Amino acid sequence: MFGNLRSGANAYAKVGLETGVIAASPHELIVMLYDGAITALSIARRAMDNSNIEEKSKSISKAVNIVNEGLRSCLNKKQGGELAANLDDLYQYISNRIMQANIRNDRSLLDEASNLLIGLRDAWKMIDPKTQQVNRSSQVPASQL
Repeated sequence: MFGNLRSGANAYAKVGLETGVIAASPHELIVMLYDGAITALSIARRAMDNSNIEEKSKSISKAVNIVNEGLRSCLNKKQGGELAANLDDLYQYISNRIMQANIRNDRSLLDEASNLLIGLRDAWKMIDPKTQQVNRSSQVPASQL
């Protein structure tokens, strides 16, 4: 009985996520990638604490895939120059820390990777083009002062 209810809830959540992805701007998609990796690391930490090796491995793989195939692959190294190269290096570092955490079963390495991703996500949110437009449109021109 509960299996059907759970699968229904999972299907509903998946549709909501897919709808969110379709409607999201490129900027919002990057935030979603950060959030997905951060959530996967949180699940991996909980699984590590509960000695659930299967769940830990699954969540760590998901986080590494998001960092490598999502965030790193979005970088435009030609247009982004030094900043894109630095982000690529940082994403590689984060990915390596996550994999080391899995091998060593070291929660502190997951925490480090998560904290780095949270900082990047928060910085990325601050440069949201929508927020920038709202801030500019709410300013009173100097000629009207």
